[in-house]
Amino acid sequence: MKRLFLTGIMGLFLISCSKKENVPVDTASPEKRVDAGSAKSSLSGEQMIESLDCSGCHAVNERMIGPSYQEIADKYAEKDIELLASKIIEGGSGVWGSVPMAPHPQVSKEEAKKMVEYILTLKKK
Repeated sequence: MKRLFLTGIMGLFLISCSKKENVPVDTASPEKRVDAGSAKSSLSGEQMIESLDCSGCHAVNERMIGPSYQEIADKYAEKDIELLASKIIEGGSGVWGSVPMAPHPQVSKEEAKKMVEYILTLKKK
């Protein structure tokens, strides 16, 4: 029974880790095409999080498969922005439990830092 449950959780985790792409692209004219990279970097950290698969494992103030953003903000400080940005890009495991965080290599370092900066604004006062 435990094995079936864990298999189901891992299946859910893998399914939820697909990238959602919401960047509009006009294919009618090459001159009018929106560069997905520049369009994405103009988004706020919160908008970037919403455009990716993050909500499959994280929520603002509720622990899901991974920690809530508020828990992350309470544990880390601004000095950890580089570390956390690297974890978003490279993935990681062992800090919040046994379920690993999937890597997000499509996210640039600049985008990951914006995401972390947003998360850190959720620190309890």
